[in-house]
Amino acid sequence: MKIIPDSKKRHYMAIVGISLIAIALIAGMVGCGNAPTKHLLMIIHTEDGEVSEPGEGTFLYDEGTVVNLIAEANEGCYFVNWSGNVTTIANVEAATTTITMNDNYIIYAIFGLEIRDWYDLDAIRDNLLGSHTVMNDLDSTTAGYEELASQTANQGKGWQPIGTWSLSAFTGSFDGQGHEIRDLFINRPNESPVGLFGFTGEEGIIKDINMVNVTVTGYYYVGGLVGYNNGIVTNSYSTGNVSGTVGMVGGLVGKNTDTVSNTYSTASVSGVVNAGGLVGDNWDGTVSNSYSTGNVIGSSCVGGLVGYSNKGTVTNSYSTGSVTGNEEVGGLVGRNYNGTAGDSFWDTETSGQSTSHGGTGKTTAEMRDFATFLGAGWNIYTVAPGSTNSTCTWNIVNGVTYPFLSWQS
Repeated sequence: MKIIPDSKKRHYMAIVGISLIAIALIAGMVGCGNAPTKHLLMIIHTEDGEVSEPGEGTFLYDEGTVVNLIAEANEGCYFVNWSGNVTTIANVEAATTTITMNDNYIIYAIFGLEIRDWYDLDAIRDNLLGSHTVMNDLDSTTAGYEELASQTANQGKGWQPIGTWSLSAFTGSFDGQGHEIRDLFINRPNESPVGLFGFTGEEGIIKDINMVNVTVTGYYYVGGLVGYNNGIVTNSYSTGNVSGTVGMVGGLVGKNTDTVSNTYSTASVSGVVNAGGLVGDNWDGTVSNSYSTGNVIGSSCVGGLVGYSNKGTVTNSYSTGSVTGNEEVGGLVGRNYNGTAGDSFWDTETSGQSTSHGGTGKTTAEMRDFATFLGAGWNIYTVAPGSTNSTCTWNIVNGVTYPFLSWQS
């Protein structure tokens, strides 16, 4: 299980090894005489909680025995679910439930950390494989801000990104529940990757978090939310200013090699190479149902939505921000190398760009026309000013607004 903290891996592997030996021994005894069939149950729990009944470890039961399971979270934490061999667990999402012993089972009690202040947020780096849920907005008045995320924190460097490169990547889950993290400050012009999260691994999931008024500076792989994303980022947005000394800079994600969906950014972006309003470098990744409106400034491979897309996919997305650069500059994508940018658009008037390596340029009036996006196959619905229709991915006030995501307020 990827969610088991690194510090406990050897402990858990030892338990698994012992249990497998025990299972093999018992399997050899089954069928001897008239002895009832017996099965092993091994229980493991992640950090932030424990299993009080029957406990942690390995237990032996007769076939058909119904065993009580009780998981108890530590203070400030919560029970997520039971994982592993869960087919005979009555309710995998209930902390108190039962399991029927019809075979040998290894199950995990998964706990998560509740994030209520900057100290809790900082503690994620000690459990990069865990589940974490934001319980309220965080800003400059929230406990821990001055020490961890302000302009004076860490000798003026501000926030230390969570997860650095693949060996210490964030591979857990982070659920913002629609809350805002405001006023994040990072000034690390000689460091990479940089963002609230520095590096997310293949199993990392970041969702429903809103980065408001960020000030983020890094060397390369720089984003308002994630510097280097190798996992999933969805239903999130960023505002503020994001800059990179070199490049691969995006308003939300610096470099994406997996999935960015249902997101947007209004942040201003600046870098030298591979600078994009939403994603700086989309390397064999997917950007879908997303948009950006911030201004983008760079030298080469500069795009309103994506700076550089290498074998990447962009679909059902758009950009409207001003784009300025010297070479390989595009309204939607700066440079597209063996990638696709289907059913996507940019505003030729507000961007100042008449061309792009992918996408279709439209006037401002056309970008506010429901027919433009319906004709491209978007899942979009017209709504009255101030209202939304959550049954569709996109909403638009026809003739008045650009498309916006239906989860936006």
